[in-house]
Amino acid sequence: MSRTLVTNARIFTANRPGDGAEWAESLVVDGETLAYVGDAAGAALAAGPDAEVQDLGGRLVMPGFLDVHTHLHMLGDALGRVQLRDADDLGEIQARLRAGRDADPEAPRLLGVSWLFDSVPGGAPTRQMIDEVVADVPVYLDANDLHSTWVNSAALTELGITRDTPDPIGGRIGRDADGEPDGMLYETATQFFVWRFLAEQTTEADRDAAVERALDAYLAAGVTGAADMAFGELELASIERVVARRGGLPFHLVAYWLIDNTGDDEQNLAQVARAAELAQRSDATGVRIVGIKLITDGVIDACTAAMKEPYADGSNEDPIWPYDRMAPVVAAADAAGLQIALHAIGDLASESALDALEHAAEVNGDLSRRHRIEHLEYAAPGTAERMARLGVTASMQPVHCDPAVMDNWIAQLGDTRADRGFAWSEYRDAGALLAFSTDAPTAPHEALANLYIAATRRSALDHSLEALTPQYALPLGEAVGHATRDAAASIREGHLRGRLAEGLAADFAVLDADPFAAGDAALLTARVIRTVVGGRTAYEA
Repeated sequence: MSRTLVTNARIFTANRPGDGAEWAESLVVDGETLAYVGDAAGAALAAGPDAEVQDLGGRLVMPGFLDVHTHLHMLGDALGRVQLRDADDLGEIQARLRAGRDADPEAPRLLGVSWLFDSVPGGAPTRQMIDEVVADVPVYLDANDLHSTWVNSAALTELGITRDTPDPIGGRIGRDADGEPDGMLYETATQFFVWRFLAEQTTEADRDAAVERALDAYLAAGVTGAADMAFGELELASIERVVARRGGLPFHLVAYWLIDNTGDDEQNLAQVARAAELAQRSDATGVRIVGIKLITDGVIDACTAAMKEPYADGSNEDPIWPYDRMAPVVAAADAAGLQIALHAIGDLASESALDALEHAAEVNGDLSRRHRIEHLEYAAPGTAERMARLGVTASMQPVHCDPAVMDNWIAQLGDTRADRGFAWSEYRDAGALLAFSTDAPTAPHEALANLYIAATRRSALDHSLEALTPQYALPLGEAVGHATRDAAASIREGHLRGRLAEGLAADFAVLDADPFAAGDAALLTARVIRTVVGGRTAYEA
């Protein structure tokens, strides 16, 4: 097979000191891997006289981004819904819902996504607010963080939810002063009532189309690999169909099997056994099951994250996975060699998650481990040091602290805890592995916007806003490394991808602007003009 010489470029390799140079001039692609990365003369020699030459005209090349905390099917589904993230007030939300209904009057229901509590009067959505504009069909609106759903009266009727419906384990049905459902479903109430019902209404073709939309969107953003954090039987079957139809996936995908807390240890452990079984055979399906995912608490915006101290309104919430239910599941997964990813946003949740991981290490002894805690939006001092000691990855999403979506987050804490939110540099300084991702569709999936927030703590959505806690901003090169090299290491694939170095996968993105030279603001206007996966051009603008 002939080689390809990529030359006349500014190549950011994402190498750490000691692994190789941080910058290069040229690279050589040999099949799916990189045969050389370095200066132009060395590349020409390594490529040989018969190589195809691609002159990039001085463009910037970076390693392909790895979105190692995403929800592929949900992203594809969200891209097909009414978009509400930038709807600033109730009037705009209502206008978009009315327009969405008018655009498809025969649809049996209306779906929307990404509304913010800040955009609703008093941060308290009600079914009547939706009924005012769309009452003839059920309306389901997933919140920006996907941890709650706002519905209208028709949806409550369709779901069979009444004043007598009990709350599920780890969730809550919002109720008004008279005890009637108010149109809000929190945490597992969203999963058990809304998501399960809508999944039953969704056809195989719908699910497969969602996957295709997400794959296309990611390739256009320079993403060459992802980790799906909410995999189940429906998602697995859909990926298998897409792989069969396409002959493979256009980028690298691993997945974490979502474990529900049923309240019964035997049933919980049976889910772990299913994940372990799939991990042994999933290479042939196009996706590799590498671990399990537990959602141990909720989110700060809805006051459902488990905190050591109450929220500003005096409320608090118990964990979705209490320690006595979580510990046996974590120990069993650890013993089976599965990676464990624990969603923990509040400081009580992250402490309990680390307790469970430490317990697993004591029970199972010396094993090769790379477990993860997801989000860590507010963690108590000392958490980063404990994670470094235990070898636990801090999996965090810069785009979640875009100042445009933070007002409600700050207000719910109401104290100095907000000053330590999303403290990325604490984990870096402690020596913990820090991996960046987007958690799409709870936030925009675009990698460059994510990097802009990481490097500036400014808003990618509203450029007029000032930086929020700028002391936690990271230099751009370091931020890129967390989204590529360290992201790969977080899924135990740092030896395969994530950097541009000889012997690693030929996964890279070519940009039409160079924010290293032009400044961080260029990330807001730069475009990915080519995405290469395994040596093959998978996207070209």
